[in-house]
Formats: sequence, structure tokens, C-alpha cells
Amino acid sequence: MPLALLALTISAFAIGTTEFVIVGLVPTIAEQLSVSLPSAGLLVSIYALGVAIGAPVLTALTGRMPRKQLLLALMVLFTAGNLLAWQAPGYGTLVLARLLTGLAHGVFFSVGSTIATSLVPKEKAASAIAIMFGGLTVALVTGVPLGTVIGQHFGWRETFLAVSLLGVIAFISSLILVPKNIPQRAAATLREQLQVLTHPRLLIIYAITALGYGGVFTAFTFLAPMMQNLAGFSPNAVSWILLGYGVSVAIGNIWGGKLADKHGAVPALKIIFAALMVLLLVFQFTASMQYAALATVLVMGIFAFGNVPGLQVYVVQKAELYTPGAVDVASGLNIAAFNVGIALGSIIGGQTVEHYGLAQTPWIGAVIVFVAFLLIGVSGRLDKPAQVAVAQRT
Repeated sequence: MPLALLALTISAFAIGTTEFVIVGLVPTIAEQLSVSLPSAGLLVSIYALGVAIGAPVLTALTGRMPRKQLLLALMVLFTAGNLLAWQAPGYGTLVLARLLTGLAHGVFFSVGSTIATSLVPKEKAASAIAIMFGGLTVALVTGVPLGTVIGQHFGWRETFLAVSLLGVIAFISSLILVPKNIPQRAAATLREQLQVLTHPRLLIIYAITALGYGGVFTAFTFLAPMMQNLAGFSPNAVSWILLGYGVSVAIGNIWGGKLADKHGAVPALKIIFAALMVLLLVFQFTASMQYAALATVLVMGIFAFGNVPGLQVYVVQKAELYTPGAVDVASGLNIAAFNVGIALGSIIGGQTVEHYGLAQTPWIGAVIVFVAFLLIGVSGRLDKPAQVAVAQRT
């Protein structure tokens, strides 16, 4: 695998830490800022909305910008956003800081996905994306638990200061490791961008992404308070649980990429969504049983992010077929779809917590994932006529 992938992975680690560390800090922020748990959980949604806006819009606007220059600019924006969070005097400023860092996230992963696939043979595309997104999973393994510990012992602001330092490291790694001559597609025309926004086959994939990811985040957003208030773990123990969850996610991310490479995106996603649906239903019954809850969370981590490589390589493949002039934009919209799912999932989870309690979030997440499972089956059936037509043309 090319060395440039390492720089992408380091940047993904920094970005993943700031995205997911908020999950471990929800109780701390709620207490220190005197806001409710749903309000603190809304910071997950705000970040995700920043990604959803930044991914398609800024990806399209920066289409002519050299890839290395763009990656460096994104790390500057990312670091600035986290420094603002560090100095945030109150909830409103923290919301703005989360929005800014989300904008950088959206463009990074949309551009990074197409860079990763362009650096390797087609049969290695999902694995290359899995390596880059591996930065997210390593963040879950190390960055999120450590950030949670920092927040619990020194305050949540210091967590964002630490993440800012990660942004500086990511900037330096991109400066040193990323070559200047990264393959770059021609900038998409406005017409090509509109095709991406309106093509029914791509819209189905975006819906699958949003629902498949959103179902997980309905429960995952409130994982820390669930493990404390329902399962009875101490705050320190929750940090270790997040570490174990991150290890499971790291395993699942690489496994999900290999599964998609071996069997194709659709069969792999069917397996992963089915498993997620079952595990969320199991969590509904085990959340209040300490060790059963722990076991369920650790197993669920294997599947929770295993769908990322398959979903991302699937949309790139379909964009190359249906909108070849706007693959970067299509990839960016799928990153937006991931984060629309995170935003919706955390909002739905927050409303569920507020009106029905923490214990009701897993089964609602399972229902959302079930819809994604049905849609991937529909998408797979629609692929077959298109595959036959392509075969006949060649």
C-alpha cells in the first residue's frame, strides 16, 4: 500500500478522535455546562450536520484545488475549530466550533476516499478505504478513551486542546508523506453535480448509508450514560469499555473491507446489517445486565463500523458507472449521508431519552437498520440488469 495512505490514516485518526470523543464526554459536558443530556448529545448532531454540509458543497467548490494543498488547508481548519472549542466560554461557542471541525471532516473523507482508491488496483479499493478509515477505528481504540479520561479528570476543554495537537501532527504528516502529484479528476461541472444529486441509483445508496449508520448512533450517542446509569459501570470503567469497543471496531473495519473485496459490497452489507439489527435487539434486553451489556457492546463494535468500506466503495463504483465526471462529489455526498445518519440517529436517540428513557434507544436503532437492510437488497437486485448491460457492451 502506498505511503500516502499512512498520511491519510493519521489525519483520519485526528478527525475521528474529535468526532467520537464527544460520546464519552456527553455526561461531563452536560454537568459542567449545566445542560441536559439530550442538549449535550446534540453536539454530535451539530458536528454531523457540519460534515453533511461540508462534504458535498466544499468538495465541489474545491474541485480544482491541488489535492495536497487541500489536505493541508483542511488540517488547518480542523485545528482551528478544536482550538475554538478549547477556549469556548459556553455552549453556543462550542456548537460553532463543532460545526467548523465538521466542515473539515466532510471534505477530507470525500476527497480521501477517491485518493485512496486511485492509489491502488481496483481489486484492493475497499481495503485501501478500510486502511484510511482505520484511522477512525484507531481513534476509537485510543483517542476516544484517552480523551474521555482527560475530560473527566481535567475538564472537557483540555480534551479539545489535546485534539488540536493531533491536528498539528496530521498537518506535518501530510506535508511530509503526501506527494504533490496525487491523481486528480477534472472538476465536475454544475450539470454533473446535479446528476449526482438526482440520480435514483445513487440516492438509494445514500439512503442506505444514512439509515445503516443512523440506526447505530441512535444508541451509540448515549453509550456512556447507558453503561453508567443502566449497566452500573463507573465513569472510569466506561473509559475502558470505550477502549474495548474501539478494538472491536478496528477489527470490524478491516474485516468489513476484506469481506467487501471478497464477496462484493452488497452481500457484505447484507451480512453486516443483519448482524447489527440482531445485536441492537439483544442490547435492548442486556443493557441493564452489567456483564451481558459489556459482551453485547464489544460484539456490536465488530459490525458497527464494518459497513463503512463497503458503503464507500459501493458509491464510488456506482458513481464511476452513472456519473463518471463527478465521482469526488458522489463520494462527498456519501460522507454527508453517513453524517446525516449520525445527526438523525443522535436526534432520534435524544428525543427517545427525553420522552421514554435511555433503555428504549437500542430497539429503535434496530428498526432503522432493518430499513437499511431492506434497501440494500433492493439496490442489489437493481444492479443485476445494469451489470448485464455493461457486459453486453464490452
